[in-house]
Amino acid sequence: MSRPPRILLAGLFHETHTFLEGTTALEDFTLRRGDEVLALKGDASPFGGVLDLAVEFGWEILPMVDYRAQPSALVEDLVIEAFWADFQEHAGPHLTAGVDGIFLVLHGAMVSQSYDDVEGELLQRLRALPGAGHLPIFGVFDLHANFTARMAALSDCLVAYRQNPHTDAREAACDAARLMQRCLTGGEQPNQQFAHPPLMWPPTGTGTASEPMLSLEAMAREMEQEPGIWAVNVVAGFSFADTPDTGVSFVIAATVDASAHLKKLCDTAWSLRSLGNATEPALSEVIGGLTTPAEGLTVVVEPSDNIGGGAPGDGTGLMRAFIHWRVPNCAVCIADAEAVATVSKYRTGDRVMVSIGGKGSRLDAGPVEIEVEVVSHSTGEFTLEDEQSHLASMSGGHFSMGPCAVVRHKELTILLTSIKTPPFDLGQWRSQGLEPQDFSVIGVKAAVAHRRAYDPIATRMIWVHTAGPCTSHLSTLPFQKVTRPIYPLDDMA
Repeated sequence: MSRPPRILLAGLFHETHTFLEGTTALEDFTLRRGDEVLALKGDASPFGGVLDLAVEFGWEILPMVDYRAQPSALVEDLVIEAFWADFQEHAGPHLTAGVDGIFLVLHGAMVSQSYDDVEGELLQRLRALPGAGHLPIFGVFDLHANFTARMAALSDCLVAYRQNPHTDAREAACDAARLMQRCLTGGEQPNQQFAHPPLMWPPTGTGTASEPMLSLEAMAREMEQEPGIWAVNVVAGFSFADTPDTGVSFVIAATVDASAHLKKLCDTAWSLRSLGNATEPALSEVIGGLTTPAEGLTVVVEPSDNIGGGAPGDGTGLMRAFIHWRVPNCAVCIADAEAVATVSKYRTGDRVMVSIGGKGSRLDAGPVEIEVEVVSHSTGEFTLEDEQSHLASMSGGHFSMGPCAVVRHKELTILLTSIKTPPFDLGQWRSQGLEPQDFSVIGVKAAVAHRRAYDPIATRMIWVHTAGPCTSHLSTLPFQKVTRPIYPLDDMA
């Protein structure tokens, strides 16, 4: 090739929880267009990794557009059409001049009002553009995607994160970029082969340090050592999206027949299916044991209000229990902009009645009215302490929680944020003058991804079931579109 390879670079990233109330609008997305995308070079996100490697490979990056938002409710169709209009505007002249490949940063579980498979729709539109029909399409996606046969057929090599917590999002993007370079320089173009066994697992069952994901990922890495196998993706699925393709799947990019490998992965997943169906005991069964402090920090995990899964992060179940049982020296974080606004009118040391939480989900018992002492106010800005955390992969090295307040009610310290903040980085607390290890008990609204931050400082970690939209008890969710039968919704002995 006499000139540098010309690569279109774009991103569309959203994990859609279709059982949540409301919709996710265009204003909920962070948008970057054209050269704004290039500003991500060097950061901790997948874009940062690809842009760094592009320099090493000598690619000419043609920046398109990047839309990304936190996990939340059904995406409005306007977002999809706005993204597509932006993409076409930037891509058209380049495709006319000649392009050598397309690299995409995706989530893989995005659902809009009209499209159950947004990524598949995007790829289909891409392939229909003049000059893009046979271009190599590579990219990276979250292992909690609900991958589809259309996505597999319309792209050449998409690489999933291999770890949950997602500490390797940037590196997975780099792996995909290296494979694209192999395609561009070696003359081979892989195809993707796909299988979707009748399985779905809640996020709590998809940590890669435990079964069944531990064995499946190890098997996938062994398969990648074989000739002709480019990438083997273990896709855990996102069980809070009601689509025909929801659930576990496997995608292999290869230049050889990979059907035997797909069957082995499916058979193994099926044999380990019960290990992935991880559910928690009721909070009422656990809370009494927290009234006597244990040595060190106890982290109580509340997956039903998992912010990383799209929940509103203002559930009151755990907070109510902490107050009722008088759990000593405890803390929670609640996303509640209204409560922050109320507290902002008062000075440090003032006491005020405030309505906290319970506004984001009909499943919650509603706001808690309590008197609190105002401890502090802040802008909520913080620099991430861990640039390999999943939060870093989503936001780079900086996060804004919006205006914040710290308040105290008896033994309970509450960090109130205006923007829901996944509990994936301890800078969330330390930026507010709070040292997590100084507490006896902290409640976190997560499933698995918090563990990279809290495992090193926690003496024990307890998962509990409360009312909320990200329940691990999947049979309680009103699925209508998912392909049946499927485990664990159906009896499939």
